[in-house]
Amino acid sequence: MGEEEEDNQLSPLLPSSSTSSVKRTGTVWTAVAHIITGVIGAGVLSLAWSTAQLGWIAGPISVLVFAATTLVSTYILCDCNMYPHPHYGPNRLRSYMDAVLFYLGEKNHKACGVILMETLYGSTLAYVITSASSIKAIQKSNCYHREGHNAPCSYEDTSSMLLFGAVQVVMSQIPDFHNMKWLSMFAAIMSFAYSFIGFGLGLAQVIENGTIKGSINGVPTANIADKLWLVFQALGDIAFAYPYSVIVLEIQDTLKSPPPENKIMKKASIIAVSLTTFFYLCCGCFGYAAFGNNTPGNLLTGFGFYEPYWLVDLANACIVLHLVGGYQIFGQPVFAFAERWFINRFPNSWFVNNYYTNKHRWFPSFQINPLKICFRTAYVATTTAIAMMFPYFNQVLGVLGALNFWPLAIYFPVEMCIVQKKIQSWTRKWVVLKSFSFVCLLVTIVAFIGSIQGLINAKFE
Repeated sequence: MGEEEEDNQLSPLLPSSSTSSVKRTGTVWTAVAHIITGVIGAGVLSLAWSTAQLGWIAGPISVLVFAATTLVSTYILCDCNMYPHPHYGPNRLRSYMDAVLFYLGEKNHKACGVILMETLYGSTLAYVITSASSIKAIQKSNCYHREGHNAPCSYEDTSSMLLFGAVQVVMSQIPDFHNMKWLSMFAAIMSFAYSFIGFGLGLAQVIENGTIKGSINGVPTANIADKLWLVFQALGDIAFAYPYSVIVLEIQDTLKSPPPENKIMKKASIIAVSLTTFFYLCCGCFGYAAFGNNTPGNLLTGFGFYEPYWLVDLANACIVLHLVGGYQIFGQPVFAFAERWFINRFPNSWFVNNYYTNKHRWFPSFQINPLKICFRTAYVATTTAIAMMFPYFNQVLGVLGALNFWPLAIYFPVEMCIVQKKIQSWTRKWVVLKSFSFVCLLVTIVAFIGSIQGLINAKFE
């Protein structure tokens, strides 16, 4: 299996199977960049608040447990890329949807399709909300610096969301994942930058305070019910912080071999998840240690930090630049799926299939397609519009994390593993995998309930 190979057509039902040659040039480091771009995003900013709700013991342990769960899920998915042998194939499954269809059948494929599209769509929606919060935070930071920390600095989200949406309309015309290496590398650097700044500011605040704030039980509440709602929502926020299972196979499909792609992807996942978990623990723990019960919902936009204002501005600028790439990491699979459907449905349509070369003396030539322009622009417009209706950072992240964690990161990968490895019912491996899936289902249920309750309160209070 070399860098350039011909994909075997597995089944006429698989939308991405192709007989065309695809040149795969990805390496372990491009895979790490893609993963970090997809993982470190809006979720890292809520981890200090989540740690505050859970306390000093349950908070860090929850982050580590979700990291380990993500790695287990990823290891399972990496072996589903080729069938029947995970190294040599010969049949290649190029996306999460392809794998579910092949291993679990049409009914599961349809159910997965709905959940997967909602997950990817929801992630891009959350990124619009987060980017607007960061743009607004830059404006507020400069205002507080000029007029004092008690000044009534207030800015609305609409213009910031429209600005981010306009940028995404342009960026969404990137053809596909294979053309995004430069963007993912840049976005990964930005994610490390603002994570490091958040960690540094939290550490500096702890040193300035001269004490570590917080408690084992976390933020106190008036009654047990309120505490449970917040704990459940915090679990949903942490679940959202590791949202890349759905793009594992797409990233793996960009890798060249030898060595086998699944081995490269597993190595990249260990590196990426280890790095992100380190930053997650630093941001979450030092943020909680710095502010205790007053830990803001968003570490860098909730104004726990006022000075140095230029560093706060830089961190939020890095967030926005990272989310430009992060939006595309989760948007591109939706674009590819929808466009394949239109091509299969309307094979003779000029609107769907014709490409036109645009040449300009000042810019490199590029191709445009009417369907891509219209569909991708409409997609960006809808995420921007819904973000304007529900601009609630922690609550939206909690709902999305809880809603999608079990079905996509746990249930479908576990079921595919059972089929791929031909694991018999009630054997030790079968019981372990099913138990693992059931426990994660319980976590998802309680996190979803808590996050929905928080979203309703935020909307109507």
